[in-house]
Amino acid sequence: MLLIPRGMNAKPLVLILCTGNSCRSHLAEGILRAASADLIEVASAGSKPSGFVHSKSIEVMKELGIDISDHRSKHLDEFLNRQVDTVITVCGNADQACPMFPGQVHRYHWGFDDPAHATGSEKEILNVFRKVRDQIKLVFEAYAAGIKLGMAAR
Repeated sequence: MLLIPRGMNAKPLVLILCTGNSCRSHLAEGILRAASADLIEVASAGSKPSGFVHSKSIEVMKELGIDISDHRSKHLDEFLNRQVDTVITVCGNADQACPMFPGQVHRYHWGFDDPAHATGSEKEILNVFRKVRDQIKLVFEAYAAGIKLGMAAR
């Protein structure tokens, strides 16, 4: 396997992993990308990608003014030849299946409930997606603030 090196001026890559890459990882990707002020490259992938981004994930992100409608579900193997600085898993299964990536410096696991398993009325299901989105927002905006502070200190 040929490792594609990061260029001198390239941004560090943060890869967010989940099993299906349909909900939580896309919520986190969209929020982190918006909050990080373009200081990092953000991507998401899954160990067993579903092949779609959940429509309710797209809907609840639009409520924040973040458009993830062009995201696609992808396998983590797409990143094995990339220099990945940080891997963040957002579900337990992805944490267990996560390989080490070339150049990986940091690894974090922040687990969130899977809103795709929500049941009830349309309103109840949307409220579960909103709750998980808001939990992810809290954590990933704090992470982005730390990145900004770290970059400013350099």
